Amino acid sequence: MKAVHFGAGNIGRGFIGLLLSQAGYEVTFVDVNEAFVSQLQQRGEYPVTLASEGQETVVVRNVTALSSVTHGDEVAAAIADADLVTTAVGVSILKHIAGAVAEGITRRLAGSSSPLHVIACENAIGGSAQLKELVYAKLDEETRRKADASVAFPNAAVDRIVPLQQHEDILKVVVEPFYEWVVDASQMIPGYKPVNGVHYVDNLEPYIERKLFTVNTGHCSAAYLGYLKGYETIQQAMADDALTASVREVLEETGAVLVNKHGFDKAEHGKYIDKILERFRNPALTDEVSRVGRSPIRKLSPNDRLVSPAVQAYEAGLAFTALTRSMAAALLFDVKDDPEAVELQASLADIGLSEAVAKYTGLAADHKVHQSVLAEYDKLKAN
Repeated sequence: MKAVHFGAGNIGRGFIGLLLSQAGYEVTFVDVNEAFVSQLQQRGEYPVTLASEGQETVVVRNVTALSSVTHGDEVAAAIADADLVTTAVGVSILKHIAGAVAEGITRRLAGSSSPLHVIACENAIGGSAQLKELVYAKLDEETRRKADASVAFPNAAVDRIVPLQQHEDILKVVVEPFYEWVVDASQMIPGYKPVNGVHYVDNLEPYIERKLFTVNTGHCSAAYLGYLKGYETIQQAMADDALTASVREVLEETGAVLVNKHGFDKAEHGKYIDKILERFRNPALTDEVSRVGRSPIRKLSPNDRLVSPAVQAYEAGLAFTALTRSMAAALLFDVKDDPEAVELQASLADIGLSEAVAKYTGLAADHKVHQSVLAEYDKLKAN
């Protein structure tokens, strides 16, 4: 079995590539980083170390790589011959790989009708659907018709903490032991071969929102609140009992939304929150506040991890003040080497707080959540 995976970064190597290799796939990574590509081609393997007490290391084998810059023809040929295509590049980068995926699908359909699944493993709701739209825009009508019959883009939810890191071996990656990869089985082609380690479900939305509104919401809340207290790492921030209590309050608000909307068992979801907070505290990981909090504009967008659960809480008559505190903290995230943070601070200075909140969250000035963000911002500024 053959898989093509876009993105040879830490998530690509330490999560998706690892699972695919262990499931018996020959994995071809596609990346712009020529150093990664060269090393993967030469060695055909790399080490992954678990951030656990035992620091176990596994060697991922049967891998190679192609450059998305200089090996375009080979990338298309690999997709034409693959059983599975996956991505872990960041949702904003999907538009840059859509052409290569479209070319590979076009070549494939010219001589084969064997099924192909394309799964975007991104921190986004409907990542595969977004990629499909970008790819289909580059296909002619006849190719789209053929693709409808044999190419599927099932949405997925992925979860594994992989911090920024540097090692003497550039291919080595350290990851937390926990992982979750959930795929929408209802969007798979009948007769598909499951990948070991992947959880297939008929309704993905509860799992996507559970992960987004717990892991991602909690992680960025710890980062933004930790930044305001001068902490450099998430582990330092989570050692602060008062800060941890604030993050738990956020997750209790999102948990109420999830229990109300999706029918999760309240006690079981409480255990899930405990597990997530435990993961954030993992002493074997060092995750920088600046990494976890980066791209605050994206994280403050209407359908993302802070605004969406806050609005859903408001509409359901549930509490949302802890969420708006995190949103206010995001507005105070002033990291000079983060382009979005720089833009956000410039907008605040230029158009003022209320207009900036409306601009980036989509919440009108008279919306209760908008007004709560302003109040929490003033409290944080005063402290």
